[in-house]
Amino acid sequence: GGKEVINCLRFPIMHSHSLSLPLEVPTSNNKYYCYSVFLLGNEKHSIQVASQQEDGEPTLQDMAVLIEQVTGVPVPFQKLIYKGRSLKELEQPLSALGVKNGCKVMLIGKRNSPEEEAELKKLKDLEKSVEQIANKLEEVNKEFTSIQKGFLAKDLQAEALKQLDKRIKGTAEQFMKILEQIDAINLPENFSDCKLKKKGLVKRVQVFLAQCDTIEGNIGQEMDKLQSKNLALAE
Repeated sequence: GGKEVINCLRFPIMHSHSLSLPLEVPTSNNKYYCYSVFLLGNEKHSIQVASQQEDGEPTLQDMAVLIEQVTGVPVPFQKLIYKGRSLKELEQPLSALGVKNGCKVMLIGKRNSPEEEAELKKLKDLEKSVEQIANKLEEVNKEFTSIQKGFLAKDLQAEALKQLDKRIKGTAEQFMKILEQIDAINLPENFSDCKLKKKGLVKRVQVFLAQCDTIEGNIGQEMDKLQSKNLALAE
């Protein structure tokens, strides 16, 4: 493919490794923009930010995510400063914030220790499990809604509801187990990134558990209704 030559400064990273960014990148619909990021004191990085949207401009979020990958400073703990002004609106295009190609941006923030990173990984793995269980919850809800709308033959409804009741109870149990695993992660006071993640994860699981309760209650009501109808018919 064609190559678009970008004049991008290259700085060594003041650590045991150095970052080598290509000065030539393949041309695609995405434009690349170069920025120099100066981190706490004398550490310098040169980054190339591409927009995540086709034909779009890179946003502050695109830059912050890349800075996290390059420096290890998590997005929530980055303070990005340009020309003495703090950049905060993550969804804004960089150009709207006045940050032009080739600009210098200052980063203030702290990296996580390897110990905190290990705990963070545990929480991220649990987060993936939560997503998988949430998908099961969504499936039960969809199937239940289709029964409520009468998409299933009357004589099959009782058995289907019984199965859904069993599945929603199992799903709630899985969420409870995850909650116990999250609770079991003890974090030191200074692991602020982990604490934030843990708190957010607990809240999400509690929301899903409340949904399980609601759906289980609705399934129960539907089963009772069906039973009353069948009894009335039997009489």
